[in-house]
Amino acid sequence: MDDLHAQGARKTTSVGRGVPDASGQAGIIGIGLAAVLTFALAQGAWEWFASYIGVTLLAVILSFYRLPPRGPGPRSAYVSNLVAYSLVVGLCAAIALAPVLQRSAWLFPMPGTRSHCRALGTYESLRTEASLANLAGRDGAALAYARVSHRHEAVADCLASTTTRWLPLYGLGAAVLAGLGAWSFDRVRARRRADLAT
Repeated sequence: MDDLHAQGARKTTSVGRGVPDASGQAGIIGIGLAAVLTFALAQGAWEWFASYIGVTLLAVILSFYRLPPRGPGPRSAYVSNLVAYSLVVGLCAAIALAPVLQRSAWLFPMPGTRSHCRALGTYESLRTEASLANLAGRDGAALAYARVSHRHEAVADCLASTTTRWLPLYGLGAAVLAGLGAWSFDRVRARRRADLAT
């Protein structure tokens, strides 16, 4: 019984010091896999649920994962954990941003692509009208709805494919920012501890 209490105390102490335990390591792997699966299985246009998934994964990793203490040298456990942490944060941020990038011209301009996608949507609308021309006399409202629906779907798919093509760049940028932020925060924290110790 006393051994169990001692083990629990040791585990609580190690977690409290900010050292990730085995469950934390498994957690970051699970979050990374969830983000990769979300990215790989996404088909068609990026929907707002992807933002919800990305924000949820970011909240989990930022709340429950702690980097190990800083160590000297580029091959220390801290550096490898920082790289993995930054890449997973960048991937989650890219998934969260994907629907916004697809829909916002000010955040993701790609003017040539957007005009090309609009032209593709117009073509799809005309193709739908031609394929359903024999139904025009029966229900004009249904034909108009079909044209608008196919046009919207074609534009969304075109923008989504371009967004997916550029997402790794945005994810890498977010990973660099996350890594620099975590490294700077740990550096300031280590300096404060050193000042308190003296």
